[in-house]
Amino acid sequence: MHKRIAVVFDSAGTLLHMYRVAKATRSGKILEKVESTGLVASKKGCALLVLNTENERILGCRGELLLSEFINEAQVPLGLSCSNGPFSKKRAWEIIKEDEKTRLSSVHTVLRLVNRRCPDIFYLAAGLILDSESRSVPYVLSTGGRVFKTTLKTIRALEALGVDSYIASGDSARSLFKLAKYLEIPEERVFALATSKKKEEIVQKLQEKYDQVCMVGDGINDILALRAADIGILTVQQGDKRPEKLREAADVVLADLINVVDIVRAGEAF
Repeated sequence: MHKRIAVVFDSAGTLLHMYRVAKATRSGKILEKVESTGLVASKKGCALLVLNTENERILGCRGELLLSEFINEAQVPLGLSCSNGPFSKKRAWEIIKEDEKTRLSSVHTVLRLVNRRCPDIFYLAAGLILDSESRSVPYVLSTGGRVFKTTLKTIRALEALGVDSYIASGDSARSLFKLAKYLEIPEERVFALATSKKKEEIVQKLQEKYDQVCMVGDGINDILALRAADIGILTVQQGDKRPEKLREAADVVLADLINVVDIVRAGEAF
């Protein structure tokens, strides 16, 4: 009997080649090609927050505004992407309100840097790193992504095999729906602002529906889902160094996304 198979993809670094820039709000230092989840993982009590609004809206507002003033005036929804320890949107907003040094101009800086330096950009997003211990915003950051050359080919090949593709990512719904439309993945199979725990839960829920569920990711926030999946696939085509514990969590490590198709074909046999 033909197996029902689902493949869950992370977005940034897995389906999209990412370019990331962070700015240290106190020193003003610019960090290029930084791993946003790595900044969160480096210290207990940190979290990554996504600014769920159009970049034109951010860039169109006065740079001298405090982050709290901009978020309040523009009624920007806050999206908690990942955290190192328990965190909530309420705590995030309290920290942002207490930070009286970080201004919108810093977000302008990172957005413009990514836009200039990432060719063939597919989407552009802005976010904040929050530190609950210091009650501050140590970094503002921006990420830009372009589709890997084999991404669309991979999704289409899986579809031809009768496999259902899903996206579970810490990115905003706005960014992910645009990507899903390009890849012809139905919106109901897209899970935005998915934390590490949420990704694990998504995999476990799909295992009730499918004979086999594969998780494909590249970052530390995919580790729980990689362990929970019937087949955990770590992709390293982004080129960043991956933590050893992440490699250990995966059943397979791939240098090119297209090889996911071969793993799925092999998985149908057992």
